[in-house]
Amino acid sequence: MALRPQVVGLALLVGVLSWSLLGCNDTELKKIELLNKVETKAETPEDNFALGQIYENQGKWALSIYYYDLSLRFYASQRETQAMAVKSMKDGGDAAGAKEAADRAIGQVSLSAAQSLGLAMAFQKLSLDDYAVTCYTQALTLAPNSSRTNMKMGYYYLSKNDKQRAKEYLARSFQINPGQWDVADELGRLGVPVRIQPKTGIENKAK
Repeated sequence: MALRPQVVGLALLVGVLSWSLLGCNDTELKKIELLNKVETKAETPEDNFALGQIYENQGKWALSIYYYDLSLRFYASQRETQAMAVKSMKDGGDAAGAKEAADRAIGQVSLSAAQSLGLAMAFQKLSLDDYAVTCYTQALTLAPNSSRTNMKMGYYYLSKNDKQRAKEYLARSFQINPGQWDVADELGRLGVPVRIQPKTGIENKAK
C-alpha cells in the first residue's frame, strides 16, 4: 500500500503566502487548498479526485494515481450496500423495485465523478451490467479527461470481451497518463503499440 503523502500545515500556509506574493496561478492555489483539506482530514472524495486530475495534468503520475485511488475509498461500503440491495431485489423477482433503487442510488451520485465511478465498480462486481455502464458513462460525462475513469471503463469492456471498446478507453487513459505500466501492458496484449516512460519511482512529496 502506498504511503499517504505527508503535507505539513505550516508549510502549506507559507506556500500559500509565497505563491500569492509571486502571483500563483489558480491551479496551484486550488492544489494548496485541497492539500490543506487532506492534511486536516476534512477532504471529500471529490477533493481527492480533483487532486488526481491536477497532478495528472502536471505529469505527476504516481501522485495522480494515489489520489484517484483515495477518492474511491470514500463511502465504498455504502456503494456496495446500495448495489447489494439492488441485486437482492432483482434476484427476488422485484425488477421494478430494483430499478427504482438503482435509479435512486445513481441519482445520489450524479454530481460526483468519484462516487459515480465507485458505484459503477460496485454494480460491476455484482454483474449488474446495465447499471454499471450507466454509472461509468455518468462518471465519464463528469470527468472525460480522467485517466482513472477511462481506465476503469476500458477494463469493464475487457471483462466483457469487447476488445475494441476496451482498446478505445484504455488507449485514451494511457494518452492522458503515460505513467500507467499496467495499462501499457494490457494495451500491448491487445496489439496496441505504446511507448512506455521509464520508471522514476514513487513520488512521496506533494509539490
